[in-house]
Amino acid sequence: MRPSILTPLFASVSALPGVGPQNVKRLTHLLGGQEPVGARVVDVLLHLPTGVLDRRLRPKLIDAPFDVLVMVEVTVERHRPGGGRSSPYQVFCYDETGDLTLAFFAGNTEWLLHSLPVGEKRWVSGKIELFDGMRQMVHPDRIVDEAGLRTLPMVEPVYPLTEGLGPKTMQRAAQGAVQRLPALPEWLDPAWLARQAWPSFRDALAAQHAPGEPQALALDAPSRQRLAYDELLASQLALAMVRARMKTISGRRNAGTGAVAARIVAALPFSLTGSQGRALAEIRADMAEDKRMIRLLQGDVGSGKTVVALLAAATAVESGRQAALMAPTEILARQHLATIAPLAEAAGLRIALLTGRDRTKERTRVLEALASGAVDLLIGTHALFQEDVAFKDLGLAIVDEQHRFGVHQRLALARKGEAVDVLVMTATPIPRTLVLTWFGDMDASALTEKPAGRQPVDTRLISLERLDEVVEGLRRLLASGARAYWVCPLVAESEHLDIAAAEERFAHLAGLFGHEVGLLHGQMKGTDKDAAMARFVAGETRVLVSTTVIEVGVNVPEATVMVIEHAERFGLAQLHQLRGRIGRGSEKSTCLLLYKGPPGEVARRRLEIMRETEDGFRIAEEDLRLRGEGDVLGTRQSGMPGFRLADLSAHADLLPTARDDARLILARDPELDTERGAALRVLLYLFERDEAVRLLRAG
Repeated sequence: MRPSILTPLFASVSALPGVGPQNVKRLTHLLGGQEPVGARVVDVLLHLPTGVLDRRLRPKLIDAPFDVLVMVEVTVERHRPGGGRSSPYQVFCYDETGDLTLAFFAGNTEWLLHSLPVGEKRWVSGKIELFDGMRQMVHPDRIVDEAGLRTLPMVEPVYPLTEGLGPKTMQRAAQGAVQRLPALPEWLDPAWLARQAWPSFRDALAAQHAPGEPQALALDAPSRQRLAYDELLASQLALAMVRARMKTISGRRNAGTGAVAARIVAALPFSLTGSQGRALAEIRADMAEDKRMIRLLQGDVGSGKTVVALLAAATAVESGRQAALMAPTEILARQHLATIAPLAEAAGLRIALLTGRDRTKERTRVLEALASGAVDLLIGTHALFQEDVAFKDLGLAIVDEQHRFGVHQRLALARKGEAVDVLVMTATPIPRTLVLTWFGDMDASALTEKPAGRQPVDTRLISLERLDEVVEGLRRLLASGARAYWVCPLVAESEHLDIAAAEERFAHLAGLFGHEVGLLHGQMKGTDKDAAMARFVAGETRVLVSTTVIEVGVNVPEATVMVIEHAERFGLAQLHQLRGRIGRGSEKSTCLLLYKGPPGEVARRRLEIMRETEDGFRIAEEDLRLRGEGDVLGTRQSGMPGFRLADLSAHADLLPTARDDARLILARDPELDTERGAALRVLLYLFERDEAVRLLRAG
């Protein structure tokens, strides 16, 4: 049960001043929220301003700097109505030192005459510029008289907004939310709080929503650090409770004989790398314990995670149990099947595939075999955790590209057996900071080497203005027998974004190279996607124009060219994943990053990093540094806890302290029964870590 002290915060935003039905919809769109309540007071409270309007500079006109926000007092001399859209409504003003023209495009005449009466003094706020040798201020953001000036905040917070939601509405709602915030019990250790000289939670939020100076919103300001620490502590405490619970649930020893694994290794066309061997030893040691394993396997693109996962599955099978491998897309599930099938056959391992597209008869056959124990390893998509999927004895659940699955889905798969060991894998190397953030102290293994024979990829940055040269180069490569991917950011041309679309580029290249060009995107039917991929794998098509649907898992060793159009619009992790589709064979590979110039500072640095290195772990660290934690894995809808107050690019140093604090709390008060424990329960519910804790505590 949520503590009653928090009830006012979980009410609808309609309880806030100035928020009618239309603004409820707009705030829900901006802040998220579930029906029927939509956005709540707490969502407004945790929606912090990102900047300020600083109106403390009040010069005379002669001293007013250009293009800087100023507040000036002027006398209104006369009005001159505009003559259409291109000719603004002008109001001529002055003070004792100079003149100023206020310009309004599509201005409301009645409102302007009322707000700026001739002969009266008014304070106006905005940026002054020079136009035709005269001082001009276009659309002042505030016009007030002397009385209005006294109530106008000199430092006004600026919030991220959405269409139709004005800044005044957002500010009023935020102030209303702060007023509804009760005095919550202090959940931080008093000595730690005093040492940091941080304000209370309530005072910290009030300082963010009503900053007295611009520095109050800095990421290292005491109020912001306090709020960031609270959010990190809530996250780490929830994770620590989960880990503690996992350790108390008895597991089953899955100590294999090594016989099946040995046959798989013998069938491999290469030797295991050192890091593959170490990761496998760590996984097997975990599985042999009488506690449940939950381990993260990180591997850069092409580092051989699938083989490690297969050998882990073999350990479960050697123990008389079954294994499941869940992938986020059907393409990736079928790719795993294609990689694993010959090795499984050589080892006598019985495998099956289950996806949402299976025909009823085939699905029934697989489910019966699974329930009887005639399937050792089941590979599939989300279809694996549907209710009618029953294993005889599931011992190991492997979740690939796990950041694409929510916590509910991971748990649903793990609950399909008794004391199931869990191995989660990601091909996007995650900085240590984020591992701690998202998994707490989850045991992690990293594959840091690439299998022998892999060729480095030559990465080049090319302006889109040289598109014709790129196409001509592609013609020469195709003549030599090469195969190429050509990746576009959108499926169909957008009226709003000047981005080449996959369908348009396909039509263009097909006009030049005919039937050698194929098309693959996420809006195609599953059978059409499979067919397009199969033609490329077989070499029937030698250029595959695609969206990012090929980002993960697609394995065509013969493909040696990757063209990424509008590369400046992709994130680092995504660029790295896409580049990982080539360089998988023995031939030299080339990645061309086509950009529309000049790219912005962050985009330029991303492209340079791609040119400098292929090390996914370094790329992940750079991604975190450039963008913060919000989108390191490519999507916000990642199943990971998104942070609203903490910014890991600035607050990462608080994370180890929060983790240690959480450990100490649970060591002293595992059920949160003490006075501080009760306050920490409020913290968990406030940051909505309660559901994850309840779910995971159920085992």
